[in-house]
Amino acid sequence: MPDTIYSRNNIPIRLTDTQWFHIVEGHEELIGMRDEVHAAVGEAQMILEGHRGALLAVKAQGIGKWLVVVYRELGVNGFIITAFLTSKENFLRRRRILWP
Repeated sequence: MPDTIYSRNNIPIRLTDTQWFHIVEGHEELIGMRDEVHAAVGEAQMILEGHRGALLAVKAQGIGKWLVVVYRELGVNGFIITAFLTSKENFLRRRRILWP
């Protein structure tokens, strides 16, 4: 059953069990962080422009580390594509800030 969280644009964003398995399969450091992934979308400190219309919700995870959740909004709903942790601040700085 999919979980749903509302983005900063008040769009319901879903995360299915299948997609969550895909995410943690490639990013084992996120095992046990499903709630944090939801919070990153709903309480993003920054939203960056991604590729091909994707959005990147960014939320700090301690000093010098960020959780990035890649998702897409499709009008009245959306879905999470992937998520990862990064300490590469230059990765974030290269992106265009969409919010705030």
